[in-house]
Amino acid sequence: MNRRRFWLLAVLSLAIPGISNAQREFREYLPFEGPDAAAALPADYGVPGELVVGRLMYPGGGRGWLYGGTSWTVDYPKGDRTLAALLRRFTQIDVRSVEQPVNLDDGDDAFYWPFLIVGLAGNWNLTDEQVAKLREYLLRGGFLYADSFFGSRDWLGFTEGMKRVFPDRPIIDLPLDHPVFHIVYDTSELSTTQLPHMGSLLWGGGGWLSDGRVPHWRGIEDDDGRLMVLIGFNNDTPDSWQWADDPRYPAEAANLGLRVAVNIAVYMMTH
Repeated sequence: MNRRRFWLLAVLSLAIPGISNAQREFREYLPFEGPDAAAALPADYGVPGELVVGRLMYPGGGRGWLYGGTSWTVDYPKGDRTLAALLRRFTQIDVRSVEQPVNLDDGDDAFYWPFLIVGLAGNWNLTDEQVAKLREYLLRGGFLYADSFFGSRDWLGFTEGMKRVFPDRPIIDLPLDHPVFHIVYDTSELSTTQLPHMGSLLWGGGGWLSDGRVPHWRGIEDDDGRLMVLIGFNNDTPDSWQWADDPRYPAEAANLGLRVAVNIAVYMMTH
């Protein structure tokens, strides 16, 4: 199922009473980095948009995940709102100014939000029911972008979870001629340029954590070759959005992160 049909079914489910559970409201949670990482609520937060940046909630990485403050809220909400602002500025996509937290346990709610970001997914510990829901979501046309995790330990945690979602689909290394890297901007330098972790830079590190020095771009495709899952491993793309105006963040990485953001959104909406 392509994403146009995915969205059509979501609209129909709103129009036909009883076809599914109600769409969840916008709400906010405590950021992983604490109150100082919060972002101002835009004045137009209640205005709908054609594209909404979804943030996948998941158990793991700390207790009380239903209340925020655990690893699923890394780079949240500032990274998500910065992404929305970037897409509004550099594309003609009608983007809602605020993100949407998505809990796979909330009935059919996930199917209203075709684009999800998951951060620190090396920590996720999905239930069997959540695994089944995520698989259905992706096969019905949803798109998942996994980012903000570094090193072999995080990779193991991520792949253990993803193999439960798709035991029969391999994670592949994406060639640099893949459309997601060129659909609007050329981002060929992703093979050699890491989108660094700001905390590592501030601590005097090289922009990576653990043994995650080498960036990798990987994915999972459906039977038609459509990218369902994009994986920016050993990268922190949301940091490139959030810190683009900070002189301590490398300018070339900030520019690359902006182009990556546009490419991901346009690819997701057209494939």
